[in-house]
Amino acid sequence: MRIILTSLLRSTALGFMLCCQWPLLAQQASPSTSSTPSTSSTPSASSTPSSSSSPKTAVQWYNQGVDKLAAQDYKGAVQDFSESIKLNPKDADAFYNRGYAQHILGKYDPAIADYNKAIELNPKFAYAFGNRCYAFYLLKQYDKAIQDCSNAIKLNAKYADFYIYRGNAQDDLGKHKIALTDYNEAIKINPKSANAYYNRALLYNRLKQPDKALADYSKSIEFNAKFADAYYNRGLTYYQLKNPTKAIADLEKAAQLFKSQGKGVNAQKAQETLDAMKQAGDVKS
Repeated sequence: MRIILTSLLRSTALGFMLCCQWPLLAQQASPSTSSTPSTSSTPSASSTPSSSSSPKTAVQWYNQGVDKLAAQDYKGAVQDFSESIKLNPKDADAFYNRGYAQHILGKYDPAIADYNKAIELNPKFAYAFGNRCYAFYLLKQYDKAIQDCSNAIKLNAKYADFYIYRGNAQDDLGKHKIALTDYNEAIKINPKSANAYYNRALLYNRLKQPDKALADYSKSIEFNAKFADAYYNRGLTYYQLKNPTKAIADLEKAAQLFKSQGKGVNAQKAQETLDAMKQAGDVKS
């Protein structure tokens, strides 16, 4: 049986909504769009309603939405940010965070509409450009994605993921050399970016340079030991390099990780590829 080297969708490969910035946190008076997104801070006590019967303020709805994002209650977050926006329709961060939640839910058009509004209210909102870039990428609107990521880079040239997103769009358009430049820059900015190494490895596979792809998948796994897609694609690359024993080991690890992460479709694909390799007689079961 012939084993065909195919990679999983790039959109699942980054784990993948790491693309989207963590929500910006509302401050005591109002959210600050100039602050860097943070995963460690929490809403201040001063944002807590003084009385359960008092109507919530825009900031209180906003912080409640942030809490729901942290709890992965994305539908609830959308509702809370919508309430915040009703009270303060000029809050770019609220639109951005609602867009983020919509993005996670796979509602890319509503997410783009929210990112549009965030950018309208704050034309220097680099992360809104970056997330809109990724949403356009998922909708296969690659030219728009490239333009948005380029704008994001103009505003913040030191954020590695913007280069990854733009590189992905360039790569899918067949502009592999340009994509490689973007991935290299991402790695220069963040030498421990598992996502950058992974996406550059996919590019090397497309360029039929499996040895380089193998090295990059290994670096990706070094920095993210639970990166199931990297194990899967490294396994396929090992097979291409006629090392079925290591290929089987990686595919088994990928299937295990996909299953533990609740990615049933990917787990099944890994298992089917694994079974096909064993049936081909290259390794013993």
